[in-house]
Amino acid sequence: MKNVALVVVDMLYDFIDGSMACQEAEKAVDNSLRYIEEVTAQTDPDDSGIRSIFPILFVRDHHPANHCSFQEQGGPWPPHCVQGTHGADVHEKLLPYLTEDLCFYKGENPALEQYSGFEGKNPAGQSLGEVLELMDIQNVLVCGIATEYCVRNTAEDLLKAGFRVSVLKDCISYVDAKGHEEALAAMEAEGIRLI
Repeated sequence: MKNVALVVVDMLYDFIDGSMACQEAEKAVDNSLRYIEEVTAQTDPDDSGIRSIFPILFVRDHHPANHCSFQEQGGPWPPHCVQGTHGADVHEKLLPYLTEDLCFYKGENPALEQYSGFEGKNPAGQSLGEVLELMDIQNVLVCGIATEYCVRNTAEDLLKAGFRVSVLKDCISYVDAKGHEEALAAMEAEGIRLI
């Protein structure tokens, strides 16, 4: 699969079974894993025996304990994805596909709320868009949590940056079923494919 990357948004324990557990989260993780494994199975091993697969980039909420989005600081959300906690960790089923230089951390500034993966930075200080461009990526697949917030914001920013964007609709989780459906309809109307 040429010029294609997968962006995994916030498949973190606090959104799966923690303080902000979302609907269908375990199912979204399992379906994402199944998708990755099916694509991998279709690729031929290289000389080293490794199956080449498109790049997989992870977006991760990564908040300080005093983040402005938390209710204690007047924000709308309970504490979640606090740096150094289990709740901020990527689900263990996806860890074989995670590499640190392709992790983009957002929400690290205590005074700034960030929903889009485009606002995150990897350990080298590069943005998601910069790395995708360096990889000569044109088509981006998106999965993750939650449809109405971080998935939608990330997908919309990818589209605005000129990428062809597809959301894997069986590989996303959501806060509210009605909001999920509305977000999917809005993304589709904007030109984001649902597959």
